[in-house]
Amino acid sequence: MLIRNMFEKDITREIQGVIKVDQREEEIIYNDLEEYVVTRELYKHLDTFFSAYIKSINGRTDKMGCWISGFFGSGKSHFLKILSYLLKNVEVKGKKAVSFFDGKIDNPALLANMKLAGDISSDVILFNIDYKADSDSKLNKDAIVKVFMKVFNEMQGFCGSMPWVAEIEYQMSKEGTYEAFKNKFLELSGQIWEDARNDFYFEGDNIVQALADTTKMSAESARNWYEKCESTYNLSVEKFAQRVREYIESKPRNYHLIFLCDEIGQYIGDNTDLLLNLQTVVEALGTQCGGKAWVICTSQQDIDSIVKVKSDQFSKILGRFDTRLSLSSANVDEVIKRRLLDKKTAARETLELYFSDKEAILKNQLSFSADAAEMKIYKNSMDFAAVYPFVPYQFHLVQSIFNGIRLHGASGKHLSEGERSLLSGFQESAIKYLDKELGTLIPLQAFYDTIDKFLDHNIKIVIDRAERNDNLEKPFDIDVLKVLFMLKYVKELPANIDNLSAVMLSFVDEDKLVLKKKIDASLRRLEKQTLIQKNGDRYIFLTNEEQDINKEIQNISIDSGELIDKIGDEIFAGIYPDRKYKYSRYDFGFNQIIDDRSRGNQKEELTLRILTPYYSGDTTDTGLKLLSYHGNALVIKLPDDTSFIEEMERAMKIDAFLRRKSGVLATEEVELIKASKTAEIRTRRERSREQLIDALKKADMYALGNKLDIREKSVQERISEGFKVLVEGIYTKLGYIKKFIDTTSELAGLLMKDNRQMRLSNMPDGENPNKLAIEELTAFLTRNSERNIPTTVKTILDLYSKAPYGYRELDIQGLIAELLREQEIRLIYGSEYIEASNPQIINYLTKRDFVERVLVKIRTRVSSSLLNNVKTLAKELFNRTALPSDEDGLMVSFKELCQGEHDTIVDLLGEYKVASYPGKQVLEDGKKIFSEILKIKDSTEFFSRMAEVSDDLLDYEEKASDIKKFFAGNQREIFDKALKMLSLFEANRTYFTDSTIAVGIIKEIESIVESPMPYSQIIKLPDLVERFRVEFGVLLEKECEPVKKIIESDYSKVIKELDELSASEQLRAESKKEFENLLYRIDHANNMYEAIAMKTESDRLKIRLIEKINAEYKKRNASVGGTYSGTSTIGEDDKSPNSNYKTSRTINVTVNELFEETWIIRNDEDIDRLLGELKQKLKQKLTTDTVIKLL
Repeated sequence: MLIRNMFEKDITREIQGVIKVDQREEEIIYNDLEEYVVTRELYKHLDTFFSAYIKSINGRTDKMGCWISGFFGSGKSHFLKILSYLLKNVEVKGKKAVSFFDGKIDNPALLANMKLAGDISSDVILFNIDYKADSDSKLNKDAIVKVFMKVFNEMQGFCGSMPWVAEIEYQMSKEGTYEAFKNKFLELSGQIWEDARNDFYFEGDNIVQALADTTKMSAESARNWYEKCESTYNLSVEKFAQRVREYIESKPRNYHLIFLCDEIGQYIGDNTDLLLNLQTVVEALGTQCGGKAWVICTSQQDIDSIVKVKSDQFSKILGRFDTRLSLSSANVDEVIKRRLLDKKTAARETLELYFSDKEAILKNQLSFSADAAEMKIYKNSMDFAAVYPFVPYQFHLVQSIFNGIRLHGASGKHLSEGERSLLSGFQESAIKYLDKELGTLIPLQAFYDTIDKFLDHNIKIVIDRAERNDNLEKPFDIDVLKVLFMLKYVKELPANIDNLSAVMLSFVDEDKLVLKKKIDASLRRLEKQTLIQKNGDRYIFLTNEEQDINKEIQNISIDSGELIDKIGDEIFAGIYPDRKYKYSRYDFGFNQIIDDRSRGNQKEELTLRILTPYYSGDTTDTGLKLLSYHGNALVIKLPDDTSFIEEMERAMKIDAFLRRKSGVLATEEVELIKASKTAEIRTRRERSREQLIDALKKADMYALGNKLDIREKSVQERISEGFKVLVEGIYTKLGYIKKFIDTTSELAGLLMKDNRQMRLSNMPDGENPNKLAIEELTAFLTRNSERNIPTTVKTILDLYSKAPYGYRELDIQGLIAELLREQEIRLIYGSEYIEASNPQIINYLTKRDFVERVLVKIRTRVSSSLLNNVKTLAKELFNRTALPSDEDGLMVSFKELCQGEHDTIVDLLGEYKVASYPGKQVLEDGKKIFSEILKIKDSTEFFSRMAEVSDDLLDYEEKASDIKKFFAGNQREIFDKALKMLSLFEANRTYFTDSTIAVGIIKEIESIVESPMPYSQIIKLPDLVERFRVEFGVLLEKECEPVKKIIESDYSKVIKELDELSASEQLRAESKKEFENLLYRIDHANNMYEAIAMKTESDRLKIRLIEKINAEYKKRNASVGGTYSGTSTIGEDDKSPNSNYKTSRTINVTVNELFEETWIIRNDEDIDRLLGELKQKLKQKLTTDTVIKLL
């Protein structure tokens, strides 16, 4: 059976592809209504719409908007046109629009609503907003209201292109002068006004004259309006809504005006100003007209998705567009099946039988790759009969192709505006195969001609050049190229060979394997001619610009070294980013090499070496074994497939191209291509990574000169297994460490003598679990010691962290700590020994600043006799017997005792600052010995030295015991009293004669005090001290008696002066107090010189007080003008101008001043000589105005 004979209706009949909103021909309208298919979905939408619309007929409502959404080609524009017919209830060929639906809708209520809507007086304004808007209108935020006003003016017969002209037309129509104006204009210009008004600016005089003759305007005002009408015109949403309301009110009751606006969503886009303007228009119409003016819009997006970003600003529009209809793909499928593919009964039965026979084959033939979205195939025989000769997936796929081409700008304006529909596409494709027999399937390339004439030049030129290319096989290569173009923008179906063979299938029984090979060969030819590009398993059609860019990219050269480095980055930074291999408690760093290119510093003992197919070295089995043997390497030889390298190279070329073009101005198309290339880089890198992972899983692996038998598994697992073999073969003594140290706290605990848990395991006899490792270290240190080779902590760390050991630093430090604790080694820093008890011991073992300078030496053992000597000394010197038995412990404990003794000596020596006590030299000698002992760090030196100073220490102890008793008991107090008496004697020695008893006593005291060992004689001191005190008291009293009399005499002279000059009570009290104090002191004097000194002190006090008395008198006499008749004379400073007497200056002279020398008088001549010298001294002091007063 031929395909032509299967259809119920002639499939070649004329069918409008997409209904244009401005088509008015009666035949077209009739055809629209006659063939319109009311699908289940459309039935629901019609019922929803008319239920809402009827509410505006029966009452007032502000819900007067309908939003119709649907993807490109879903039939929303057609549905809008049908609504316009129904709402106007147009009559074509004597038949009302609503009556066409009598047989299509079996719901009486819906039909009644449709008829009611059609019976009321209505006008519909159907328009595509993109057609009606000015080219730059989207830049104006009031663009929506301007278009609505334009179509409203045009509906009334007013000028649409110039709203200011429509404004004057409206005014004249309102005043009833519009017809007269048009007649007058015809008379003046000879032209019909509607034809001439577009030449508004060339008909100025006629327009002005006609206005002046037919309206209330004068010629002057008409001219003024004409010149300023455009500049003074303004339009607001409020004005537009009022104008619509006025128009509706001028019509019969229940009149409705409906604005049907097609593709408003596409026009608005993401311009929030335009959306806000639409909201304001709909809001104003709803408020002003109460449901009598409707706005019905179509859009590819539903209104919720348009306003969801800024729903707070556009909440009102959601309320106005309360009726929302969404057309789905199912609607398109059903329309095509019923309107185009409906079969005759015989054909349907034949097809159903055919499907039953071929069902299994069809399922196999129509299979797609796993990464494709769902591609629907025939569900059953009925579905096959309904869809044949097409395949169900083609309904959705062709929609996606049309939409993709439109969205990506590959089509001209006609396709983007919807002049081609899916219906016409399926019809045109089917017509090509009408004379084919049953079993023919219409392949995807058949749809290309539907869009060919609407494609942009840069797409068509690629196809045209291909058709003229002699290197291609035609027509098949061209068909493949067309299919690749159609799939270029379809994400849900990757253009790989599996999917291409499915969509290009032409016969049910076609050999698909042969078809795949044919397609594969074609793809290779197309790729060679740079018409397409391969990206992974996908093939991509290249536009003219893309071909140029691809050629430029292909010509870029990438250095092979850089390419291999990039592969290395992918492996070592991405696939296997670990820088260390973890083996039990160990982390082994490893060098990284890819081919012959090293990555980073090559300082590790292990190496991971990857060999790519580009490696130029020996890749034989023997060569690879040798390569793994040298350098402790795990060698991974990747398979010879270079796909992952080619993908990476392509990505690098694209990246280089984009960097070269960065900042260079280019066309919009080139910028889009560059953006797609950026995404391509990511895709190719990801694919290279996937292929590289697969290669690593299958790669051959070598270690220690052997090929490893590691089965295919994850990359991480394979490399880890390889490293395990390598580690166990290189670090043969790694197992010597069985107990690990994980923290410095554990390391510190290991040094504690009583920490048995840390030191020993539960093994028999307390055997150290790390015994073998400790023996290795001990042997190494012993060898170095015998050879006088200095060994630092760092030397040990470096040695035992490498093969064949490979120990962790903390574990190596733990070995050193154990040997130190067991006193098998010495740690030396700056010539100082470091003990296990040192607070900084952990830092010495772990800190970089120390490990390079801390020396480790095998320790020499001390003999038992030397140890016993120290224990004996401890008992004799300090009465201590409980001491550690080990060298260090014994030395530390003994030194602690020595330190205590040293501190005691220091304290005692401090006492000698007070007085010259006995035993100082003994203490200083002891201090010297103990200081020397405390400075010794080496145990061997310590114990040897202790043997040398044993006698000295014992001698010290014997002498020091008396000294300690001296200071601890009352001997010191008695000694201090004796010293005090000696000091008293020394201070008064001149007053004693050698024959006195006191001097004899003093000599006895001195003999005891100055003795180096006076301790047994101190018992005599109390009696001697008391006897001296008594003798000294007697002598002191004899010396004090004459001094006391002198003081009393001086006090008498002062009292006399006080009385004679009538001194104040204050001076009297002061004088009394001073002399009484002096008398008290003489009575209580403790030494001779103090008593004798009081004679001079008394004399000076006498003079000071008398001068003070005289000064008070002069001051008092000067203020009252009185006279002085006593022995004292007024001084020079006290002369008064009112005095009747001559004033004199009195000077005080003491006897001591006159008798500066000691006089011995033996006869009269001595008396005369004394008096003569006295006379001479007095004459020297006496002048005419001077009075001498002897004190």
